Amino acid sequence: MRTGLPRTACCLLPLTVALCALLSHAAAYFGLTGREPLLFLPSPHPLDPPSGRAHVKQCEQLSLTRRQKRVCRREPGLPETLRESVRLSLLECRYQFRNERWNCSLDGRGSLLKRAFKETAFLLAVSSAALSHALAKACSSGRMERCTCDDSPGLEQREAWQWGVCGDNVKYSTKFLKKFLGQKRASKDLRAQIDAHNINVGIRAVKSGLKTTCKCHGVSGSCAVRTCWKQLSPFHDTGRLLKFRYDTAVRVLSLTNAATGETELAGPRRHGNSVVPRPRPTDLVFLEESPSFCRPSRYSPGTAGRHCAKDTSCSSLCCGRGYNTALRLTTLSCHCQVRWCCHVECQTCLREEEVYTCKKH
Repeated sequence: MRTGLPRTACCLLPLTVALCALLSHAAAYFGLTGREPLLFLPSPHPLDPPSGRAHVKQCEQLSLTRRQKRVCRREPGLPETLRESVRLSLLECRYQFRNERWNCSLDGRGSLLKRAFKETAFLLAVSSAALSHALAKACSSGRMERCTCDDSPGLEQREAWQWGVCGDNVKYSTKFLKKFLGQKRASKDLRAQIDAHNINVGIRAVKSGLKTTCKCHGVSGSCAVRTCWKQLSPFHDTGRLLKFRYDTAVRVLSLTNAATGETELAGPRRHGNSVVPRPRPTDLVFLEESPSFCRPSRYSPGTAGRHCAKDTSCSSLCCGRGYNTALRLTTLSCHCQVRWCCHVECQTCLREEEVYTCKKH
């Protein structure tokens, strides 16, 4: 049995590098702060419509491998979908970790991705999930030329578009994603196996949110004719599921299969049991215990100055250093009345509220 890190902790799979590079590139491009609402935001620099060869220039602007750029040039609509997926994953990651010591900050992300922490596992899973989700939605909305609606039995595309019920094409997005990221047969490298496992957890999480939705057509609302299609749940549901997977993540070690000689992932040995269970396909897995994230380090800026809730999160976020209390005046609409016809008039009121921030020392 062999345990510990592989010979090089920076030996990432090409698909991991692709996700990380794209994530960092687009994060800087969009200038996200973490305070944005949980929805697709309009791009601050609108992309040209995917007509002619305009998308080729967009592909060159993205941090992709040479092979991925070739794929991108053949897929009008893909650059915008890639950017959209990164935006979605960043917003969801920051939302899910808004009250945690590590809040999905961009600072230190490069160093973080070189390690096999729980946080690294979540980043890879949420990135692949967002890409799978965005691709499926792009197919059903007509923004990708090489795919359209899902191919559910009995669902004809013309009828689907007529009724406005084009199904989200998860089957195509999953197949395309594995090809685009370059997923091949399992590597013998432990870190590579861990990264591939966590990326697949993200893809599985999206698939689990695929539901069949039906719409009735007929006289007086009768269901004489029924059209059904596949529809993904909101990505917020996927993010919440992945956060649960993060909270219950499994620490793994490497185990050499005596029969095949191949390296496999194995979970912690149960008390009194000689059999080491393999992690489930839905488990996020990690290799190293995470740092505390309390103080500035190569992995995060720390928690000094972070806003917290006095009764719920200050104790954990401030790491025992205590917190400062300040008063802040905020404006809000008040004393609203409906006027005939048909508008609402409101006054502007000031409200004083307490704000808590973690101390530095």
